Amino acid sequence: MFRKSLQLAALLALGLTAAGCVSSVLDVDTKALQPIPAKLTATMNAKSMSPSSPIVVRIFKQESELEIWKRDRTGRFALLKTYPMCRWSGKLGPKTRNGDRQAPEGFYHVSVQNLNPRSQYYLSFNLGYPNKLEAALGYSGEALMVHGACSSSGCYALTDDGVAEIYAVVREALRGGQTTFQVQAYPFRMTPENMARNRNDPNYAFWTNIKQGYDTFEVTRRQPKVSYCGRQYVFDAEFEGGEPTDPLAACPPNTKPQDPAVAARSNADRHAVDTLLASGTVLRAHAYSDGGMHPSFRKLLERNGPKSLAKRTSRTSVPISRPDAALADPHSTDD
Repeated sequence: MFRKSLQLAALLALGLTAAGCVSSVLDVDTKALQPIPAKLTATMNAKSMSPSSPIVVRIFKQESELEIWKRDRTGRFALLKTYPMCRWSGKLGPKTRNGDRQAPEGFYHVSVQNLNPRSQYYLSFNLGYPNKLEAALGYSGEALMVHGACSSSGCYALTDDGVAEIYAVVREALRGGQTTFQVQAYPFRMTPENMARNRNDPNYAFWTNIKQGYDTFEVTRRQPKVSYCGRQYVFDAEFEGGEPTDPLAACPPNTKPQDPAVAARSNADRHAVDTLLASGTVLRAHAYSDGGMHPSFRKLLERNGPKSLAKRTSRTSVPISRPDAALADPHSTDD
C-alpha cells in the first residue's frame, strides 16, 4: 500500500517552471502522503462526511480565508473548515495579465494533474488559470497556485502546515472518485454590504456576474455547473444545441429556468444594495498597497517581524513577499 501511494505521489508530480508562483522539482519525499489529521477526520465523522467524499474550495481575498466544503450524507455540501491565508498579492479584482501580481478570481476546476507534491513552497495545487473564459478574453499568466509558506506573487499562501492539511483533504477526495474539484475565488464575501461598498469599482460588473455562482452555492449547497458564453460565466444553465463552445459568442437560449430560491436570494441582495446606496450610508471600500494577510498573521508579523513569521510558516523559511505592504491598514481607502 505504501509503495502504491508513493507511486501515485510520483505520478502527481509536476515540474512547473513558468512565471507566477513558480514550483521547482525537489527530492521526492513523503510529505504528499501525510494522512488527514485525526482531529479533522473526527470532524468529518461528526458532520456525516467521509475522507473520500467530494469537496468544493472557496477563497475570499478581503477576508484572507480559504474554506473547504465537503458533501455529507444528505448530498449537500457543508463547511468542513476555514483556513486563514498568510499572504496573497495584488488587489481586489481578477488577474488579467502575466506579471500583474494579481491572485485570480473566478471559477476553476482542479484535477489530479494540477497537484504538485514537489513544490518549492512545500506542497501546492495549480488553479488552472487561465480558465476557458479567461483564455478567450486574452488573459495571460500561469502557475497560479494555492501553496505553503507566506509569500505570494499572484498565488494564495497558506503556510506549510495549512497547505499540508488542505493537500491531504484534496488528495483523498480525488482518490475517492471526484475527477475535479471546484475552486471558487472571490474578492470578498459577497454580502449586500460588500457589494455596496465596492459599487464604484471598475470590476463591479464582473463581481456581479460571479455572485450568481456564489448565490447558487449559498442557497442550494450544491456545486454550480459552470458554462462560458457572452463573455461571462453562466451558472446551472441548459442550452439549446448543447454546451456553448465559444466563450465570446452570445449565449444560446437557456432551457432551464433559474431556481426560484436562488432568484429570490439574488433579488433580495440587489434590493439591499440599492437601499444602502440610497440611504447615503458611508461604506468605505478596502484598498491594499499589495495584497493582504489574515489578521492572525498580521499580529504575528507586527509583534515578531518578518524573519520570525517566515520561520513559523515555512519549513524552509521562505521570505515573506513585501512584508511592509502586508502591514498596511486593510481598512484604508483611496475613494
